[in-house]
Amino acid sequence: VEVVTGTSPHGQGHETAWSQIVADHLGVPFEDIEVLHGDTSIAPKGMDTYGSRSLVVGAAAVVKAADKVVAKARKVAAHLLEASEDDLDFADGKFSVRGTPGTGLSIQEIALAVFAAHNYPDDVEPSIDAEATFDPVNFSFPHGTHICAMEVDTDTGMVKIRKYACVDDIGTVVNPLIVEGQVHGGLAQGIAQALFEEAVYDADGNLTTGTFVDYLVPSAADLPHFETSNTIHQATSNPIGAKGVGEAGTIASTPAVVNAALDAVRHLGVSDIRMPLTPERVWRAIHQGGDGGGRAAAVTTAQGLDSASTPLASGDETPGGAL
Repeated sequence: VEVVTGTSPHGQGHETAWSQIVADHLGVPFEDIEVLHGDTSIAPKGMDTYGSRSLVVGAAAVVKAADKVVAKARKVAAHLLEASEDDLDFADGKFSVRGTPGTGLSIQEIALAVFAAHNYPDDVEPSIDAEATFDPVNFSFPHGTHICAMEVDTDTGMVKIRKYACVDDIGTVVNPLIVEGQVHGGLAQGIAQALFEEAVYDADGNLTTGTFVDYLVPSAADLPHFETSNTIHQATSNPIGAKGVGEAGTIASTPAVVNAALDAVRHLGVSDIRMPLTPERVWRAIHQGGDGGGRAAAVTTAQGLDSASTPLASGDETPGGAL
C-alpha cells in the first residue's frame, strides 16, 4: 500500500502513525505500507504540518481515502465472489460472504485481480486507488494540566526544577511512544523559553547570541525527569477522534515554570520576572525590585549611556542598578 500525504513531517513520526492507521483500516501488514511525502512533486495538495494539525486533519484524510479503497474493493469482491455487496463483510483485511464460512478474498488478492483486470465487473474502473481531502468543520480542543515544583536560591538567583508532572487530553492516541516523545520535546522547548533561550542584540542591532556558545540550548542534563500521563476524550470534529499533541508541552510548560518561580519568591515582594529567568534577573528581581531586566533604561537615566556602551566586570553595579 502506497500512501501519499500532503502533511509533510520533520521528525514527528508521521510515517509510523499513518502506517498504523492504514494497517488497521485495510487489514494489511504494517511493513507492507509506504508513506510518501515531501513536496508538490509527490503530493500536489496539502499544507505541510503546523499547529498540531497533522493527525487531526492529514491523517483524517488518510482514513477517508482508506474507506474509499474498501468501498471500491467491495464492488470487485462482490463480482469475484458472485455475491451481493450487501452480503459481504470486511474484517481483518478480508471480504467474506456473510453466512458462508470459508469463502473470502483478501484485499491484496483483490488488488491483484484489479491489476490484472481479467475477471472484472464491466461497469467499474479497474482501480481501487482513492484520494480524499479533509476539511474539518471545527477545531479540536486538546487540554491538560501541568504542574511544576521549583526551587529558587535567593542568594544566587539560580532556579531549579525539582519536579514536573503533566496530564494531557489529546483525544485518541495512535502511538503512545510518539506521543510521549512529542510531549517531552515540547516540555524541553517550553522550559528553554522560560529559563534559557534568548535573542540578544547590541545597540547597533547586531545579534550577540548568534552561536551556541552564546545562545543556551538546554541538554537532558539541564532538565528534570518528566512525569506524563493522558486522559482520553475523543474529539468529535474528525473521524479519528484525535486532538493534536505537537504543542501540548510548549504551550503549558513556559507559564508553569515561570509561575512556579514567582510563587517561590512572591513573599519577597517579587511580582514579575522577565523571561528567560536567568540567575541575574532572578537575583535582581529579589534584591532590587522590578522584573530583573530593563537595564538600558536604568543606565540611560543614571549615566546617559546605553548599557551596551558600558562594559562592566561581573558583579559590578551601575548607579541605575543594572549590569
